[in-house]
This record gives sequence, structure tokens and C-alpha cells, in this order.
Amino acid sequence: MVREENVREIRDSKALAAIAHPLRHRLLDLLHLDGPATASLLAEKTDQAVGNISHHLKVLAASELIEEAPELARDRRERWWRRTSSAIKWGAQDFPDDPIAEAAEVLTLDHQHAIAREWLAKRETYPAEWRGALFSIDGWSRLSVAELAELNDRIVAMLAEYRDRTPPDDGVERRPVFFAARASLGQP
Repeated sequence: MVREENVREIRDSKALAAIAHPLRHRLLDLLHLDGPATASLLAEKTDQAVGNISHHLKVLAASELIEEAPELARDRRERWWRRTSSAIKWGAQDFPDDPIAEAAEVLTLDHQHAIAREWLAKRETYPAEWRGALFSIDGWSRLSVAELAELNDRIVAMLAEYRDRTPPDDGVERRPVFFAARASLGQP
């Protein structure tokens, strides 16, 4: 199994419940893509009240998913927050008979589908080169458990290569791109 650096493995229900909430999931996404931010900045980006954002940031901090970045504050009243890891990993198998894990799976899938549906609804507003570059892929394979684990490790490593890099300052336009991969058992 590939071990990534800077990946938070969730093993407790409290942290799992924290990341399962749709707004907190979005806050984690924003802190990953845009870097550290204050509750006010995040409230502007999410069209939420600052008090609501502050509450959700405290929940994320209590689960050690984010932390304060005091070196960014201009005074003692200003609170900046950053993620504690570049990625979060968890598996339902680590939470047997835990209804939080079931809910988190469903909410994660809803989050992934919502992003895809938003793209489909707004794709005509993007330049043609971006519409042509984005993709969707799916397919069936007959795999063993070991082969499935190998495939997962290869996808995780490739995604980490792009997720954790500092993009070059070469004048090329780069936009946030969401990538999701999911393996499911079933029949065609």
C-alpha cells in the first residue's frame, strides 16, 4: 500500500462527522485550494454568515482537521485558519456498524455528484478549451482484492502528484479541477 505524506487518516466518528457536513466539506476544499483564510473571507466565498462559518471552523479545529495560523494575523482579533493536511482518507470498513460512516458515505457521494451536476449546468459559460479538456471515464474490470488495492494506490499517487505540487509560475491559466474516483461492486 502506498503511504502518502501529509494525509490525515480518519479513525474516529467525531472527525468523520466533522468532514461529512456539506458546508464543512466545502470549507476544507476552500482552505486546500485557496490556502489559509479567516472566517470573514470564507463567509464571503460561501454566502454564509460569519458566525455560522466560525462555528463550523471550531468543529473542524476540534477534530484537528484545521488549525490556527497566528503568524498571518495582523492583530490579536484576527484569526486565520489552515488545513492540517493536504488530503483526508477514511474507509467505511474502519467504522463497522456506525451510522455516521453510512451517512458520511452518502454525503460524500452527494458532494461528488453535486460538483459534477454544477459543471454540467454551467459548462456553456466556460471557454471551449476548458470544456474540451475536462473528462469523465468509467468502465468495468474483473479484479481481485489485491488488484483493486493496487489500482487505488496508483490513482492516489497520481492525484497526490498534482494535488500537492506548487504550480509553476509560467503564465498558464490554472483553474480548480475536481477529481473523484470510486470503485463499486455490481453488475453491468
